[in-house]
Formats: sequence, structure tokens, C-alpha cells
Amino acid sequence: MRATSPLRRALISAAAIGAVITLTSCSTGGDAAAPASTPSSSASDAAGTSRVAISYEGGILVLDGKTLDTLAEFDSEPFTRLNAAGDGRHVMVTMSEGFQVLDTGAGSSDEPELTDTIFAADAPGHVVRHADKTVLYADGTSDTTIFDSADLAGTNGLPEVKTIAGVEAHHGVSVVLEDGTFLTTVGNADGRNGIVAKDAEGTEIASSDQCPGVHGEGTAKDEAVVFGCENGALVYHDGEITKLDAPDQPYGRMGNAYVSETSPIVVGDYKDDVDAEGYLLSAVTLIDTAAKTLEVVDLPEGVEYTFRDIVRGPKDLAYILSSDGAIHVLDPESGDITDSFPVVKAWEGPAEWQDAHPAIVVAGNIAYVTEPAANSVHAVDLTTGKVLASTELDVTPNEIAPAAG
Repeated sequence: MRATSPLRRALISAAAIGAVITLTSCSTGGDAAAPASTPSSSASDAAGTSRVAISYEGGILVLDGKTLDTLAEFDSEPFTRLNAAGDGRHVMVTMSEGFQVLDTGAGSSDEPELTDTIFAADAPGHVVRHADKTVLYADGTSDTTIFDSADLAGTNGLPEVKTIAGVEAHHGVSVVLEDGTFLTTVGNADGRNGIVAKDAEGTEIASSDQCPGVHGEGTAKDEAVVFGCENGALVYHDGEITKLDAPDQPYGRMGNAYVSETSPIVVGDYKDDVDAEGYLLSAVTLIDTAAKTLEVVDLPEGVEYTFRDIVRGPKDLAYILSSDGAIHVLDPESGDITDSFPVVKAWEGPAEWQDAHPAIVVAGNIAYVTEPAANSVHAVDLTTGKVLASTELDVTPNEIAPAAG
């Protein structure tokens, strides 16, 4: 476990860093990730209309969001990732051929269906939902596929898509803003080092190569977009890219962003020891996209998490599912833990990131929590901490994705 320091909460300002980067030229690119943004549905609506997709080794379950009863079961590959699409009903399943569309039937009485619709992709990676678009990224080519999220409904095949060809293949991420601005990571097989922003016509408006190991993307209030770096983060806003340095150098990594599109503050994970074993983390980053500041906050002793264990929820708060078995409520404004409530038994971090371990997702005010050690899933009201429903499965849950209806 990492030693704490009284300087850990030192505020890193953009003025101190002096790193506003604005460059212009022209090229193409592509990439995508899955920000954990706050859905707008209410607690009662989410519980009444939502469904939950659960992956396990070789299969996928679809559960009723209120009762957690199993509604359908489908065969899949040994390890499949699940990401909610942007329409509140469908889930993108990463299969070897690409992104396969799972229709959960959320918001209706329809039976769930693992459709034959597949967005072909070489090494399908991140999925981003923003501005009524769903953005798919293929690591094997760095191509980005973009479509209107609403077009998934009522189609018997692929909706109309726009594909932006990648330049060099890498594990990356892309996002499209409301005005058509396209942001994507830059890298190749040897590594990743930054991002590029282009307008709707494809003309480059800004770029930065000051983000080693760029990974993770999140869009906050006023369409300020954060990308994680191994030494801090990049913030894109209104045509400019600002580099924010981590307090630990040369390695202070943020690799996943947890956002609400009504809050200027991005909560990120944080790791300051490149040689640390395991996947449990004990600090978070708080990035104020309006003030252009980055702060690292140590969590209380015993509060540790992985990339699957933070969501944004009611009142734009952050909810951390910790290895002590509790959900801890973090106020991003202050960095303080304001409440905690037990949900699952204490657990240990995974040996590999793909291994089944507790995860949390949110639909409105309702959090869905997996407990692989007990083959269980729980629904929790985040406004009260009350466990509303629990179910024991015949399989071990791994990935989870909500469909709010």
C-alpha cells in the first residue's frame, strides 16, 4: 500500500503548469472509451423499467432491473465485455467479430434478444456515449464507428454509420461532441502519447503529445473532455488542450474517468507506483475542468477499489464499491467520504483485470452490484443505502451493464 503524504492533496493548477497547447494542422484518427456518466432517470423509473445484462464465462444473462429475476440467457464467448449503448435499451457485447447488439427490451415488455447485428471491428475496444451518439473503437485498426444512438431501435440490421479511419492501430478512445468535434487518441503498437481534436469537416484544431500512456475518457459539464495520462491528464475545452500534471512524477497515472455531464469535476482512478502488483487502488484524482486543476486524494485506510468500482450517481456524487464490502460516498467538491453502507462481503483484488470481481453500475438512483464470490447481484438505492433486491445466480457474474429504458 502506498505511503501517504501531507502534500498528497496539493492542488496542481494550470497556471503553475503553464501548459495550454493549441496546434493546428490536418490528419485523421479514431478511438473510444466508456465514461461512467449519470443517467437522468429517477429511482422509481429506473427500478420499474430497467434491465441488467450480466456476462459470465461463456454466456450472458439479462435480469429484470427491479426483481433481478433472470429473463433470458444467451451463449457467448469465454470472456465478453459489456457496454451500454446510448439509447437506454441496447448493450454492446464485444465478440471476436466486433460489437454485437444485445436488445435487453428495457422500457418495454419485449423479450431480450442477442441480435444478429454486429458492428464489425478488429479487436473491439471502448464504447463512448455522448451527445446522442454511440462511438465504437477498434483497437486492431484504430477505426472509429459513429451512429445515432436512437437508430438502434426498430432496425433489422446496422443503422447508418460514419467510420473515421485510424492512422496507426493502438488501444485508444474517441468521442464526438455536439458540434461534431471529433477527439481521438494518438499512438501505435509501441505506445500512446496524446490526442488530436478535429472539427466536423475533419480539420485539426488542436493536438497534444504530452500524455504518455493515454487511456480513459470522460465528458463533464459544458463538454469539457478529460483524458488520463501516466503523469496526469489532458483537458480539452473550447478548442484548447490543457495539460495537468500529477503530483507524483514521472509516474502518477489516471487511466479511467468517472463523470457526470452536469458536474465540472471528473473523478479518476490513481496509481503512483508503476511496479505495484495487483489492481487495487487507494487514491482518486479530482479534476476540476472549469478551474483546470488536478488534485489527488487518499482514501481512508481499508478503502480500495478497481476500475470497475466507481460510478457517479445522485447529486453528482461518486460511489466507490470498496474491497471492505461497502459503498463509500465521495463528495467530489470536497474530496470527503460523506457516507458508507455495507453491501457485499469483503473481497480481494483480482489477479488479472479480466477476472471476476465486484463491480458497480448505476441507473438513476439505483446501483447494481455484483458479488462473484457468492454468485450474486444486488440492487441498492444510493439515496438511502438500502439493498432493494438480491439474487443468487447459477453462474459467476463478471461484467455488468445497465439498460435504463
